[in-house]
Amino acid sequence: MPAANSQPPRVRSGNQRDEAARLAVLHAADDLLVEHGFARLTIEAIARRAGVAKQTIYRWWPSKVEILLDTLIEDSEKRFPVPVEKSTEDSIRGYFRGFARFVTRDPAGKVLLALIAEAQHNPETARSLHSRYLDPRRELERDLLTRGIEAGEVSPRLDLDATIDAVVGPVVYRALTGASVPRGLVDALFDELLKPGA
Repeated sequence: MPAANSQPPRVRSGNQRDEAARLAVLHAADDLLVEHGFARLTIEAIARRAGVAKQTIYRWWPSKVEILLDTLIEDSEKRFPVPVEKSTEDSIRGYFRGFARFVTRDPAGKVLLALIAEAQHNPETARSLHSRYLDPRRELERDLLTRGIEAGEVSPRLDLDATIDAVVGPVVYRALTGASVPRGLVDALFDELLKPGA
């Protein structure tokens, strides 16, 4: 009589992802991007670092851009969420300060900057970045500002999209060029463009 197997067999379907392997791939992609940059990031290197087969990655993701987007989405939700509760001057200002920290200090922020840079000459990357990350996040940011306006906490000088772009644009530019982003810059942009307490 054969020995009983103490572990039940794993049920797997063609597209069902093993969570540990999925996380290993996301972490490997994030780490390798920070270490070597977007151009030198390959599916082969990700598979090697994550300890999974290259075919497994291609079964789950069509490209390294989609892997990085999954990493960015998950890390942003954990480390840099858009406030969804009461919109106060402090919570809105804190959100923009958090954005500056995210793109200058957090490895996930490096992923965002790499995808922004790649989107400049790759239309498919631009489409994916917008549809999967920038557009959904922008909806939450608009809602944050709308609630702040309704509460009398802020009074934007421009329309909502232009206001958000005018605050984050200089931050992204400095981060992309390797410059620091002082808190005073974020506060000055916020005070000028959102006129708190007006």
